Amino acid sequence: MKNLTMLCFILLCCVQVFAQSGLKSGTKAPEFSGTDNSGKTVALDQLLQKNKAVVLFFYRGQWCPYCNKHIQELQDSLHLLTAKGAYVVGVTPETADNIDKTIEKTHASFSIIQDKGYQIMKAYDVNYVLDQNTVTQYKNWHVDLEEINGNKDHVLPVPATYIIDNTGKITFVQFDKDYRKRASVADLLHALP
Repeated sequence: MKNLTMLCFILLCCVQVFAQSGLKSGTKAPEFSGTDNSGKTVALDQLLQKNKAVVLFFYRGQWCPYCNKHIQELQDSLHLLTAKGAYVVGVTPETADNIDKTIEKTHASFSIIQDKGYQIMKAYDVNYVLDQNTVTQYKNWHVDLEEINGNKDHVLPVPATYIIDNTGKITFVQFDKDYRKRASVADLLHALP
């Protein structure tokens, strides 16, 4: 029964209608700034002055097993990404307490920013609002986005990944409305300068 419930959950999530298409490779990356999980200010322009590239990814929350798996894969290969001069930063709508849960589950040691007002998600065209039926179904599965994200908006990001080079240009995009599909570390390593 648990597998059937999870299958229904997956199918329900995959049929969400999105207007977002994300930013395209070759475009100028929107500036962003935020405070990460360690209290450090993380600003794209400053990151690009100190690193060859930024790997920017968006995730839905610590309640999402696909997000946790992706974050764990990034963490497991972080030394390979940083060896190529990349700075990895995650963006999520979840609260600081839930970011801490993500870190506990994945052992992530890179920056994670809470995007409270969705400015970063909107700038990268990855934000969408869940319909009320999906919100209700999530609650039935003990995923209360109002509690997890600390608001009543029901906004989540398409879990996209961007590589931004030191000129501020987007050089790699993984944007798929099917939240189960993520950028592989191999793809990121291949795309990094």
